Amino acid sequence: MNLLPFPSEAVEGLERFTLFFPLWTLLAALLSLLQPDLFTWVAGPVIVWSLALIMLGMGLGLSPADFRRAMIPPRAALIGVGAQFLVMPALAASLAWVLKLEPPLAVGLILVGCCPGGTASNVVALIARADVALSVVMTSLSTLLAVAVTPLLASALAGRYVPVDGWTLLVNVMQVVLVPVTVGVAIKQGLPRLAARVQPVMPPLAVVAIALIVAGIVGSQREVLLRQGGLLVLATALLHGGGFLLGFLLPALLGEPRAVRRTISIEVGMQNSGLAVVLARSGGFANPLTALPGAISAVMHSLLGSLLAALWRKRP
Repeated sequence: MNLLPFPSEAVEGLERFTLFFPLWTLLAALLSLLQPDLFTWVAGPVIVWSLALIMLGMGLGLSPADFRRAMIPPRAALIGVGAQFLVMPALAASLAWVLKLEPPLAVGLILVGCCPGGTASNVVALIARADVALSVVMTSLSTLLAVAVTPLLASALAGRYVPVDGWTLLVNVMQVVLVPVTVGVAIKQGLPRLAARVQPVMPPLAVVAIALIVAGIVGSQREVLLRQGGLLVLATALLHGGGFLLGFLLPALLGEPRAVRRTISIEVGMQNSGLAVVLARSGGFANPLTALPGAISAVMHSLLGSLLAALWRKRP
C-alpha cells in the first residue's frame, strides 16, 4: 500500500523544488527589496510559527535509530558538533569587531554564529555526495544542544554590545526548537503512517518558510539594507565562507575521510539563520536591526553551500 498522498511524479517534483532552495530564497529577498509591502504580514508570530514548522519537519524525518547509527562510532559527529559551536561563534564575534559593525548588527551576526546547523545543510550534503546520515545527525545534535549552548554563547559574546537576557533566549529556543522537534519524533514513532504521508511535503514547506522569513525581514529593513547592505553581505560571506573552510580543514587535520570532511564543512558553514531571526525578534533585543544579519545569512549560506555542493558533486 502506498502511504504517500501523491504519485511518485509529484514527489519527484517536490524534491526538485527543494533542491532549488537558494534560488527561491534569493528571489524572495530581491522581490522584497522591490516590493516590501508584499511581505509586511511576515512578522512576529508568523516568523515564529514558520520556524516551528521547519523544526517539526526535521523531527518527522528522525528516529532514535538515526542517532545510534551515526553515533557509533561517535568521533565524526562529535568533531563536527564541536567545530559548529567553536568555529562559528568565534568567527562571528571576530568579524563583528574587525568590521566595526553597529551594535545591533554585531549582535545579529553573533546570533547567527551561535545558532546550530540548519536543515538546508542536509539537502546540500545530498547534492555534494557527502555523508547524509552524518549530516542529519549533526544537525539534530547541534539543534538539541542549542537549547543550552546558544543562549550561553550569545550572552557571553554579544553581552559586550547590548544586555542579553539569557533566560529569555533559553525559553525561546525551547519553544521553537526543542518542542517541535520532539513532537515530530513522537509522531514518527507513534503514528508512522501519518508521518509518512506528511513528510514529503515538509522540505518544500521549509523552503517556502525560509524564503518568507527572509523576505519579511529584508522588506521591513529595506532602507538600512540599501544603506549598509554591502558591509552585511561582506560580513555574512566571510562568516559562512570561513565556516566552510575551517569545517573542512579541522577534520582533515584529525585524519577524517573525505566524505566526513565534506559533511562537517557543510554543517559548520550552514547555520539555522531562521532561528537567529526569531531570537533577534523575540529574545529581548529591542532594536529590529538585530534580525537583519540573520536574513542576509539565510541567502548567503544557501548560495555558497549550493556552489560548493555543485563543485564537489563533480568530484565524487
